[in-house]
Amino acid sequence: MSNQETSAAQWQRLARRVSTKINLAWWLDKLAAPLLITTLAGSCLILITRRETTEFPWLQTAIVGMLLFLGMALMAWWLARGNFESPDHALVRIEASMKMHNALSAARQGISPWPGMPGNVDDGTRWRWTRLLSPLFAAVLFLSTSIFLPVSARNDAAGLPPDEPQAWKDLQADIESLGEDQTVQEDYLNELEERVNRLREQNEQEWYSHSSLEATDALRKMHGSELDRMEQNLRKAERALKNLQQGEDKMSESASQRLLNEFEEALQALAQGKMKPNEELLKELKKLDPANLGQIDPEQFNQLCENMRKHAESCQQCQGGGQQGAGAVTDTLDSLLGEGPESNESQQGKGGVNRGPGSAPGLLGDASSDVDSGDLEGLDSGDLSKSLPGDLLKLQDDEHEVDKSKTGLRAGGKVEGKARGGSRVWKESLLPSEKSALKDFFK
Repeated sequence: MSNQETSAAQWQRLARRVSTKINLAWWLDKLAAPLLITTLAGSCLILITRRETTEFPWLQTAIVGMLLFLGMALMAWWLARGNFESPDHALVRIEASMKMHNALSAARQGISPWPGMPGNVDDGTRWRWTRLLSPLFAAVLFLSTSIFLPVSARNDAAGLPPDEPQAWKDLQADIESLGEDQTVQEDYLNELEERVNRLREQNEQEWYSHSSLEATDALRKMHGSELDRMEQNLRKAERALKNLQQGEDKMSESASQRLLNEFEEALQALAQGKMKPNEELLKELKKLDPANLGQIDPEQFNQLCENMRKHAESCQQCQGGGQQGAGAVTDTLDSLLGEGPESNESQQGKGGVNRGPGSAPGLLGDASSDVDSGDLEGLDSGDLSKSLPGDLLKLQDDEHEVDKSKTGLRAGGKVEGKARGGSRVWKESLLPSEKSALKDFFK
């Protein structure tokens, strides 16, 4: 191969390389915007799909992504093809950039020989990598984030059973608490749990129906009233026993009998109610003789009172309670009126509706022996500066003074004064022109 043929091949190969570079740059420029928008939307869809589904369809997603990329590539080629350059145009660009004075164009036409290939060739173009690669890097970042970002799949709320009513949870918590502390007998707890389970066994869609909520409310009220009743009876029995022990020697027979009756009533209510204390405590209370508390070991007596207090506190802390019964209302009223025993202390008293010594004598001053009931008496107010309009200041019984002397005929008076006025205008203050105008007006 001759030198001319070698030079021609080198220049043509360089022209094809420059043409390819220019065409690729135009294609990447047209591809950047659609690629960035598509990858951003696709990344959002991938994140949403990963959150909504437990198993992500990676294969189908990859196939759809490849098809979208091919579509965008074809669209970018179609948009950029108007700016593409052929190798002949690239050859002209090279000779213009290198100031070869049309030597390559003349050699391609066979007019002049091909010049030798220089060591440094300037085609007049350079890559602007920040503009071309920024959209590509952003697209890769979006896709990588949507694929590798940890996302927890959202649970299917429709597939989960509905949350049971809070009252059932409270009742179940009371059953577990009372059973763990052995506060009440197992028969009541088993019956209560059976009724709660019966409500749970109905269709889940019926849990919040009107009938189900009514049954739940009735069960909750029944359980709450039993808790309040047992708590009040335990506290009543404990208070009666302590008062009997403290005032055994100095208490009257009627007061002692009243406390004995209170203890018997509380014990009978504990034994006959639906909710009964545990059998061990109930047996100890039944064996106890409140009339002979002095013969009981003090340590044993204190332990019995402590057990009753703990059982009452367990009933009070249950979540199913909270409804005050008659005993609680009475205790609250006594506390407000200051008639009941002080908190945390039991005191000896006579009891009854007339308990207490009554009002202190002379609370409102010394009573007068002469109250003059039925007599009317006026109250004098010495300071009238503070009186208001409409205030009654004084009442007085009085009569009109009538002149009863007879009077004869009398002559009437006559008019002696001369009439004045009647002039139409005020003459002293008008100008002549004004007087003339007024006279013309009143003609």
